Amino acid sequence: MNVTKEITKIENSAVKLTATIAQADVESGYKTELAKYAKNIQMPGFRKGHVPTRIIEQKYGEALKYEIVGELIDNALNEILQGDDAKEYRPLPYSQPRLEDNKLPELDITKDLTFTVMYDIFPKVEVKNFNGITIKEPQVQIGDKELEDELKSIQERNAAVLDKKDGDPVEKDNIVTIDYSELDDNGNVIEGSKRDGFVFTVGSGEDIYKIDDDIIGMKKDETKQITKTYDKKDPDEELAGKTKKISVTVKAIKVRNLPALDDDLAQDVSEKYKTLDDLKKDLTRQMETAKTRKLAELKSQSLLEQLVEKNPFDLPKSMIEAEQAARWDMMAQQFQTTPEQLEKMLLSSGQKKEDLINQWTGNTEKMLKSRIIVDTLLRERNISVTPEEVEGQYQKIADEQGITVDEVKKHYDDPRNKEYLVDETKENKLYEELYKEVKVSKGDKVAFADLFKGNN
Repeated sequence: MNVTKEITKIENSAVKLTATIAQADVESGYKTELAKYAKNIQMPGFRKGHVPTRIIEQKYGEALKYEIVGELIDNALNEILQGDDAKEYRPLPYSQPRLEDNKLPELDITKDLTFTVMYDIFPKVEVKNFNGITIKEPQVQIGDKELEDELKSIQERNAAVLDKKDGDPVEKDNIVTIDYSELDDNGNVIEGSKRDGFVFTVGSGEDIYKIDDDIIGMKKDETKQITKTYDKKDPDEELAGKTKKISVTVKAIKVRNLPALDDDLAQDVSEKYKTLDDLKKDLTRQMETAKTRKLAELKSQSLLEQLVEKNPFDLPKSMIEAEQAARWDMMAQQFQTTPEQLEKMLLSSGQKKEDLINQWTGNTEKMLKSRIIVDTLLRERNISVTPEEVEGQYQKIADEQGITVDEVKKHYDDPRNKEYLVDETKENKLYEELYKEVKVSKGDKVAFADLFKGNN
């Protein structure tokens, strides 16, 4: 087919493709398709395959022309987009070419056929600007205090929870069950505010009205009305600057009976520990591994955020929509429901679907742009991984997890796991290159526990 084309880039990583099919090919294509119809069509008064083409044209004229125009356009696009020179302007898998104005061109077999389609292509980005990029690495120490905190967490997880004696008051760190409701100025329960059997740990701040201190000293089956005025700067908009009257009834008070920190506890945690010292050593190793991974994550995140800002480019709308759809489906799986049911459940609160996706999985556009920048740099810098480097990763993982290299290799027998490891190793090599081209300095001191509470 003799087809000429003109490609014009438009906004948001999309293109406009205008193509012209030569008149001879238009006529030939029309006659070929018409012959196919004539061969298979059945009409009263004619044997199958013997209906004259002029009769077919008379009966199916316009509809036939539209169908043949569509076929001609599809054939032309396939030829154009499969060409060796088409790599940079092929459509994304989820962006089908759409006709300009959504209208098929008129078919005239005595003339060339010209049509225009628009579609999204993969974004092209030039990562050139590294000026002024500074990465501050948090300073985190793991010492006796951090180890004590981890041991305390293990004690709490292995604690026996017992009912307190009747008449004993609520104290900090007790686990309480309460019934509560919000009251109006006349002392009546506000509709929708009543809740029975709410369980929380006193002092954790995990209750809606922040009444931890107010229920200290209460006893089982005691009811108390609490009036609280909240700070105007309270992060909870429903409470900020307001005064609330809450009725609280204590239904149960429990206390954690912490086990002793000894060899028996270590053995209860895992059969691989014989002594408390074994547990302490392994906890220290686990914390060091977690710290190293988190710091690496924060460094790469900071680097990519700055590269995205300094090397701007547009994302096609279809790419963003496809990514958000995939994330929504994944969240539905986590909630063990369908995407449709998840939308009904969560959007009833008035929130936008896009906001919910970003809230749970991060900003879609930023993450896509970061991914594209990484892929671009990996390709441009020809980053590769040798078998020896993969073996080195096996040893590193074994050291971090306290297992044998053979156990690590067994996990990576799965080709998908092996591919993920290779990709991760490539990215780490890329980051190490990039850190040499930007400024990496010491950041603020951060407690080990705070390192995992958010970005630092």
